Amino acid sequence: MKINIIYLSLLCMMSLSIAAQEPVRDLIRVSPGAGDYPGSNVLTLFDSTLTEVKESGLSFVYMHKLIKILTPEGARQNNVIRIGYDPLSAYVEIRGARVYREGGTEDVIDISGTLDYPAPARAIYWGAREKMLEIGRLCPGDVIEINLFRKGFTYALLYDAEDDRYIPPMRGHFYDIVEFWSAEPVMEKVYQVDIPADKLLQYEFYNGEARSSSALRGDRMLYTFTKTNFSRPATEAGMVAPSDEFPKLLLSTSPDWNAKSLWFYGVNEDFGSFDVTPEVQAKTDELLKNAKDEVDSVSVLTHWVADNIRYSGISMGEGEGFTLHKGEMTFADRCGVCKDKAGMLITMLRAAGFESYPAMTMAGSRIDYIPADQFNHSVTIVKLSDGRYHLLDPTWVPFVRELWSSLEQQQNYLMGVPEGADLMITPVSPPENHYFRINGKSTLDADGSLTGEITIDAEGQSDAAIRRMFTGGFISTWGKSLERELLSVFPAAHIIDAGYGNPYNYTDGPINIKLRFVIPDHALVTSSEIIFIPPAISGIFRGAMSHLYFNLSANERKYAFRDRCSRLVELYEEITLPSGAAIAYAPDVQPVSSDPASFKGAYSIQGNILKVSETVTLRKRIYDPEDWSAFKEVVQNQKKMAEEPVILKIIQ
Repeated sequence: MKINIIYLSLLCMMSLSIAAQEPVRDLIRVSPGAGDYPGSNVLTLFDSTLTEVKESGLSFVYMHKLIKILTPEGARQNNVIRIGYDPLSAYVEIRGARVYREGGTEDVIDISGTLDYPAPARAIYWGAREKMLEIGRLCPGDVIEINLFRKGFTYALLYDAEDDRYIPPMRGHFYDIVEFWSAEPVMEKVYQVDIPADKLLQYEFYNGEARSSSALRGDRMLYTFTKTNFSRPATEAGMVAPSDEFPKLLLSTSPDWNAKSLWFYGVNEDFGSFDVTPEVQAKTDELLKNAKDEVDSVSVLTHWVADNIRYSGISMGEGEGFTLHKGEMTFADRCGVCKDKAGMLITMLRAAGFESYPAMTMAGSRIDYIPADQFNHSVTIVKLSDGRYHLLDPTWVPFVRELWSSLEQQQNYLMGVPEGADLMITPVSPPENHYFRINGKSTLDADGSLTGEITIDAEGQSDAAIRRMFTGGFISTWGKSLERELLSVFPAAHIIDAGYGNPYNYTDGPINIKLRFVIPDHALVTSSEIIFIPPAISGIFRGAMSHLYFNLSANERKYAFRDRCSRLVELYEEITLPSGAAIAYAPDVQPVSSDPASFKGAYSIQGNILKVSETVTLRKRIYDPEDWSAFKEVVQNQKKMAEEPVILKIIQ
């Protein structure tokens, strides 16, 4: 039997009356069972949302879902319904719940037992809450029906009267982001927008297709989007965010990104987010008294904010969401989230005479061109004497030598500037800006013990990865952290001596570590052969080489994938052997030369000295699927040299 899901969506505006339930019962009677969806715990029979947009942009959202339990695990996962919301910007109400039992009986859930409590939180404590309704014991074959009502939006902003808190930040405008994929299968999903006809709604469906229609109803338009029989596509290890690749719908009445940029600029200037107080001015002057030039000044202020404003979000009254808290407040509290750290830096840069503004970005996924609010992170921009805006991120660079974290390269952002701006993307950072080098010199004794020393140099994000083993722990653990790097590959290793300066002085120069160590019985030595792996290429300190953690089992990739950062890896070691030798076997690695990634590695012997070297160049953070072949070959080569021993034939 084919049920009219559009009709079902209208039921979410009604009570769960007996008459209203007949189409639902019909759908349940003909619904598939667990045998039709092997491996799935639940089946969503329908998922319907109707969004009614008011002239102010305020949205009333009616949701109606029907979920069939397929397995005991599905029953366990759904015996409680939880709905998260932020009371500063959204109101949520469970309006009805019912369970249709496998045996034909029905239980109406008493919604008066709905609980409303603070949501679990860590690092950000903005007063988010959850509503919870206990459904009770469920069995495979049971079906849950749930009706929800919500008004408001995702991000909190300034508010005055009761209903104003639910109006979107850009008053009069509407946007939404709707995912059309799910961890469990969905028979049909319907999303509808009922909006004043004079509000121009632009939309686009990404990464797939859906049926769409629009109908004029008096002075309002009804847009309908429907997709049937879908679930989450198979994921790939290391892939970009699912929202970059899986089906989704974006809608917005904002005309373009330039309009959003102008609004973002205006709302913060009107609020006085970056007003300079005497206290901020005095601190800025103190910090810059020995600054050499404009770049040094920007560096000093960025690192002060990064290191001295602790990342911790609490409800601070006016100024949540897109409106940045005033620098005066953040300076006094010495804490805040990304937008507070960005706003503090803007305030101090203005105190120093720079032109500086906020920007919005999306850490972890792409921003598509429909101007819906696809943002989760705030950063700083500053205009220098070259006339260009430069990005700064005090949130991501504590104890990092960069001013803008290259973990954010190939990432979209929108500046809030007085002239307005279009959506932009951060450039690729050259791999040589993030070099990681190991130079080793060691001696192999006749009994197989190896005594050696290595020097580690790193810059950029490679520096940050190595330095984190110090700055991320107690000083008393630093020596053990270094030892663990050797022990992770060579369990018998022992550090004789270590030098690493003061890791907290990260602005003085790139990190430099010197280690002297011994590895008893490192090599297998016989009367005719020496078998071992040179330490420098063994994969020690792989925290600076995140590519070594990639799952390389796939021959091809459907989706784009990402590493932490572009990087250059250069490894070299000279090993003095107990006698003359020739190479009987070395790992078979071939040079790779391609735009996204390249590799070269070599073994050679001069007299009784074995020399080994390799160079890995990774030129992106986000790679296209067609880059996989070269990237995989490069990583395979490096892992092969790290894991396969070289075999030397002793020359008498």
